[in-house]
Order: sequence, then structure tokens, then C-alpha cells
Amino acid sequence: MTTPVLLALLATVLACVLAIAAAHVLSSGRARRQDLVDRLDAYPAGGAPAAGAGGRARRFAAIDRRLRRTRLGRWVHLRLSATGLDVTAGEFSVYVAVVAAVLWLLAASTLAPFFGPIAALVTVYSALIFLNWQRQKRIEAFINQLPDVARLLANATAAGLALRTSLAMAAEELEAPAGEELSRVADQLALGRSVDDALDELATRLPSRELVVLVTTLVLSNKAGGTVVSSLRNLTKTLEDRKETRREIRTMLSEVNATAFTVPLLGLGSLLLINSSNDGALARVTESGVGRTLILISLALYGIGFFVIRRLGRIEV
Repeated sequence: MTTPVLLALLATVLACVLAIAAAHVLSSGRARRQDLVDRLDAYPAGGAPAAGAGGRARRFAAIDRRLRRTRLGRWVHLRLSATGLDVTAGEFSVYVAVVAAVLWLLAASTLAPFFGPIAALVTVYSALIFLNWQRQKRIEAFINQLPDVARLLANATAAGLALRTSLAMAAEELEAPAGEELSRVADQLALGRSVDDALDELATRLPSRELVVLVTTLVLSNKAGGTVVSSLRNLTKTLEDRKETRREIRTMLSEVNATAFTVPLLGLGSLLLINSSNDGALARVTESGVGRTLILISLALYGIGFFVIRRLGRIEV
């Protein structure tokens, strides 16, 4: 066997060995990636473990994985992570779709076929409003805990602890949602993220003026040093005063917010009353283009009234 033939044979064997090794690495990498995806799917949006760790099994895991690859799915997932609900994006989407289909059929059979798509659209929009309401509710609960957060951080800093250690200690001491959010920040710091990035992400996830002030104070003190203890204690007193002011304003505006939801319910009740007193009246009205146009105009006016009343009852503190 000549030398060129031997070299060619050795090169072929080496290429086959490298190809087998590359295929093995590729398959093992895909297996590890799929295992990581499955482990991440076992966690709800809030970050607490689910199946096998004291939680519940995730439903519609395949739908959730496909949905998170889209922009809409990622947006829903981020919204759910800010609400603290133990629901994945796939579960939420399936539930909303089922409820929308049921209300479509119910409205089409009870009122008129014209109201079926409208009921489905209202269901989807109501689900988005529910997410915003849950997110705002969690933000309000977090704001109410901010005086305790500032107090714990001030005491820990006065005792000589570093900011990373102070955040981890505050996460252990506080209840949800502050404990969960600070625990997420502490986990990010343990993984090597900077204090600025972790706190900025917290302020983006739960936007509020009070949290922005606290994050700015912590970031500046972490960068430049200074009297962080006195600053945090002064901030604690300010946050407590703002907490009482927000509570008084929310009590004063409770009637306005109730009126905003009562007005659309009155419109729905009037439709049901008309259709029950004169069977098939809404079906006959929606058979013509003029009737459908008037129905849409009336629904739009009810919606405008809802948003106007809500806007009048919104006071930024």
C-alpha cells in the first residue's frame, strides 16, 4: 500500500470519527436543551416550582412552548410573570379561547348571531384587562411593602452587610409579593448579574414612582457610596406617608370606579330585558345594516363612557 493511499485511508477514518463525535455532541446538546426546556416549563410565571416540587403539573406544555416562540406569547408570558399568577402562557391562552368560544355560542343563541363575535372580542379584551388589573394589584401590594423593604435594607446596611446580602435577607424576611420579587433579584445577583441590571429589571417589571426612587437610591449608593443608611431611613418615612395618601385617595374614588363598571352592565341588562320582553327582537334588529350600525354605535358609546369614567377616577400620586 502506497503512502498516498495510506494517508487517504487515515484521513477518511479520522473524518468518520469526527463526524460520529459531532453527531454525538449534537444529539446530547439537543437532549440537554430539551431537558432544560422541560424543567423551565415545570415552573409557573411567578417563578415558584410546580410539579414535583410541591406545586401542580403544567397543562398544555406543548402549546406553551410553541406560544412562547411568538411575540404575542412572550408578551403574555411577561404579563403573567408580573401578575404572580400560577398560570403559564399556554394555559392562559387555552382558557381564554375556551371561554370566548362558550360566550360566542351563548350570545349567539340567547341574543342574536350578530352578538357572537362581539362577545368573543369582549372576552379577549376582558382577559387583557384582567391581566392589567392583577398586575396593578400586585404593584399596589408591592408599594405597600416598600416602607418595610427600605427599613430592612437600612438596618442591614447599618449592621455592615453588603447590598447583595441585604437584598437576600430582605427576601427571606418579607412575604409575597416583595419577598418573591427580591428573591428573584437575589437569584439574579447570585448568577452574576450586576446590581444595577437586576434592580432596573425589577423597576421595569413593577413600574411605580416609589420603586424607582428606591432603586435609584440603591444604585447610586452602590456606585458612589455615601450615607445610604440615613437616605433609606428618610425614604422609609416618605414611603409611609405616600402609602397613607394613596389609601385615602383609593377610598375616595371607590364609588367612581364602581360606576365605571356599572354603566356597561346596565347596557347589557337592557339588551337582555328587550330580548326577553319581545322574543327575537334583537335578531330582527340585527338583520338590517342600519340596525347593526346602531348596535355598534351604542356599544362604542358604552365603551367610551367606561374609559372616560375610569380616566376621571385616576389620580396619580
